[in-house]
Amino acid sequence: MKTAVQPDVKTCCHWEGSTLVLYVLGKPSSKKDAIGKIKGHQLKISVTAAPEGGKATDHMVKFLAKEFGVSSKQIEVVFGQTNVNKLLRIQSPQTLPALIQAHLAQGSED
Repeated sequence: MKTAVQPDVKTCCHWEGSTLVLYVLGKPSSKKDAIGKIKGHQLKISVTAAPEGGKATDHMVKFLAKEFGVSSKQIEVVFGQTNVNKLLRIQSPQTLPALIQAHLAQGSED
């Protein structure tokens, strides 16, 4: 069985070429789908789906696809399909939510 290890990161998101890498803290069974605040080195994302067999993660991918202007197939769940801690890779996002745009801009000034 292959296990994924989260790298030591200090930011919730960064670019790898044209791919946006997100470290996510998922919150299933929420009242609404929403991109929340940054908590530590993770971006908090709430979804309405229940945490049953990865369904909340699948729902999150569909929600994020709309937010980033990509198809669901352009979002890879590297690890965390059935865990609240996730690593996502979004290929060539067309739009960036304001929080992420601001965080990336802040990181480039350091």
